[in-house]
Amino acid sequence: MSAYAALSQAGYRAYTRDKTTLFFTFAFPLLFLVVFGLIFQGQEVEQSGKPYINYIAPGVLSWGVANAAVFGVGFTLMQWRRDDILRLVRMTPTRPLSVLGSRYVLALAIGVVQAVLFVAVAVLPSFGLSLSARWPLALPVLVLGITAFLAIGVVVGSYARTPEAVAAVANCLMLPMAFLSGSFFPLDAMPQWMQTLSRVLPLRYFNDGVSAALTGTDGTGDIAVACAVLAAFALVLCAVALKTFRWSDKS
Repeated sequence: MSAYAALSQAGYRAYTRDKTTLFFTFAFPLLFLVVFGLIFQGQEVEQSGKPYINYIAPGVLSWGVANAAVFGVGFTLMQWRRDDILRLVRMTPTRPLSVLGSRYVLALAIGVVQAVLFVAVAVLPSFGLSLSARWPLALPVLVLGITAFLAIGVVVGSYARTPEAVAAVANCLMLPMAFLSGSFFPLDAMPQWMQTLSRVLPLRYFNDGVSAALTGTDGTGDIAVACAVLAAFALVLCAVALKTFRWSDKS
């Protein structure tokens, strides 16, 4: 517990002192919200008759939170290995769960703050997102989604040896997934083969769960399904992350 607390505190201090990263972590998804929100302002999806903001806001929010989880832990693990920080930590009675747990708590805190800030902007009259009465159900979806994508980030950070490699691999995973999962454009407006392909991607269920909770366009059963699928993804991906975690580039 002492190792976990020390690593959590160190991670928090390092993160808050990096003003550039801190700013863009929260500003990046808001930029997409502003761009897509203004482009599709007042428009409806022809296939469903629902406002675009009902799709765009939850989708961009999910992608932004997932993106921060993947990149945050990916860059950190790569840098800690490169600078031999993990090698020094390994010489102490510290287990991988303590290292990863400290990053997990930080990722959860960042994700919740991202979501609160994002929703606060999305409900402004300029964008017009209307929250449903069951918006608190978005919290378990966020926790499970962050868990799954943090595990992806651990795998990326365990193998990538340079910042460029982390950025390349993470972007190759997250950008296509965003388009295929309906983060930027409604799945209802996409070809059937893309809708089918999206069912094997965790971001699809992250989007669906957050959308159902925030907008109320789907029933609570859809939130339960999203949580169940995300939990399954999280279990599998966490097992892979623990198996692939490396203290150094030589082990």
